[in-house]
Amino acid sequence: MVSIQHSEMDELHTLRDLLRWTTSQFNASDLFYGHGNADAFNDALQLILHGLHLPATEFPELFADARLTSSEKKAIFKLIERRINDRIPVPYLTNEAWFAGLPFYVDDRVLIPRSPFAELIADQFMPWLNKPESVTNILDLCTGGGCIAIACASAFPNAHVDAIDISTDALDVANINIEKHHLRDQVQTIKSDLWSSLTDQQYDLIVSNPPYVGSDEMATLPAEYHHEPSSALEADDNGLALVKKILLHAADFLSPEGLLFVEVGNSDFAVMEKWPDIEFLWLDFELGGHGVFLLDRVQCLTFSKKYK
Repeated sequence: MVSIQHSEMDELHTLRDLLRWTTSQFNASDLFYGHGNADAFNDALQLILHGLHLPATEFPELFADARLTSSEKKAIFKLIERRINDRIPVPYLTNEAWFAGLPFYVDDRVLIPRSPFAELIADQFMPWLNKPESVTNILDLCTGGGCIAIACASAFPNAHVDAIDISTDALDVANINIEKHHLRDQVQTIKSDLWSSLTDQQYDLIVSNPPYVGSDEMATLPAEYHHEPSSALEADDNGLALVKKILLHAADFLSPEGLLFVEVGNSDFAVMEKWPDIEFLWLDFELGGHGVFLLDRVQCLTFSKKYK
């Protein structure tokens, strides 16, 4: 248990001092970095800049040697203690996370965004999507805080986006973000258990980052992950229960040229072992990440016929 003493506070004067000291404390505390920051330095930087009400996008050299007030240091030290002692990810302490170059409100009702979908969205899903300008309807299944849906709306400004989740709490956060980005006319939230509340809608693009962590993997996750809602992470059948439900009915909601993209993370090998006769196209990412597959409507029909 870390408890910061007043003597330590008194020895730190500038933003540069505090950033160096916090980085050292985080490194010494064996924290896990998997929620938007790659290492102790960036974790510390985001937390401190938030505490000082400064933009959290880059280190402000202009203020690097500015002296901090006692009240500023006290507020930041409280955040540092919570990060170390409780293993709370920084985005939950700051209520902000970045995805696809956009800022989002987050709290412990939703996952912290970290999906490789950001790279696909930035590229408008090309080269697999031949004519991005022809996309008029997009579905985000298991939207959580709405990050993927909102990023898709930004990348496809002429498309309508439906953002679906079974969790009312998650949809409340998604609606906060829709308002934050002024997209109420383009993005609609729908409470639904996957396909259950949809009728005859047809989508040119369906994307999904569903719960896909199996119970064995769940037990091995670092403490930081256990602050996230388990229902948004864990799924039955070795993580594949919801993936199967998505695949069984995707063809019913895809337009003739529509494409389905699903993230399954470390469950990629389980997917291939369970359905070896389905030709999943596994995507590569320049910016890191794995476990995203692509199927077209015909392949989804094949799956539903084989496994219904």
